[in-house]
Amino acid sequence: MQNDNLVSVINSTNHDLPNYQTAQSAGMDLRAWLPDGGIELLPGERKLILTGLQIALPAGYEAQIRPRSGLALKHGITVLNAPGTIDADYRGDVGVILVNHSDEPFNINNGDRIAQMVVAPYVQVQWQSVASLPKSVRGSGGFGHTGN
Repeated sequence: MQNDNLVSVINSTNHDLPNYQTAQSAGMDLRAWLPDGGIELLPGERKLILTGLQIALPAGYEAQIRPRSGLALKHGITVLNAPGTIDADYRGDVGVILVNHSDEPFNINNGDRIAQMVVAPYVQVQWQSVASLPKSVRGSGGFGHTGN
């Protein structure tokens, strides 16, 4: 990224900014911002959970919002539109759409780690209409075509 990987951020919470837990981590944990208290996510229910963070990514970058493995495995809690994308020109609160795939209610409290954010470069393409496509080894086979 530009300027030594600096990204401007407004933190409306009393939580620490997202950070990398290890030197090789790709994602940073996002925390729930629930200043009025926790919420309950019922089985099958989905809710938008705000983080209290607003960011300004450089052009050519996106923030991907992904599930936390532990929440998914232990509690059936995941990000519904995984990965969610925060565009470089978005300036609103970073929100996370969580869904409860378990049979039990799940409580989310202010400051709980609810998702991961990965900042990654992207490219924008231009379409070129053609009459045919170059041949490939796979060809036009659908889902499962390359497996046994």
